[in-house]
Amino acid sequence: MNDPDNPRALPTRPPLSQLGAITWPSFFAAAVAAAVFFTFVDPLQLCEISFPEHRISRELGYAAGFFLLWLATFSTSTVTWLLLRPPTDAGMPLE
Repeated sequence: MNDPDNPRALPTRPPLSQLGAITWPSFFAAAVAAAVFFTFVDPLQLCEISFPEHRISRELGYAAGFFLLWLATFSTSTVTWLLLRPPTDAGMPLE
């Protein structure tokens, strides 16, 4: 974790903490986005427009929409985490 020989070494976080730092904000953003989206869009009408041959319940439409939004926000949070990692985490020297 901390290297006493190298004062510039950054402490690392446990993997579960890193996963939580990605999962929690993406969950919150997906919840807000789903609330805003489904305020204006009915999942049953959306299904009739996009897949008229399939019948789903309104609850399944809400759940599928939320999980798709969560997947999208999880992906963006992961890319942000990858871009903000310090250079030492990526195996590159600081100088």
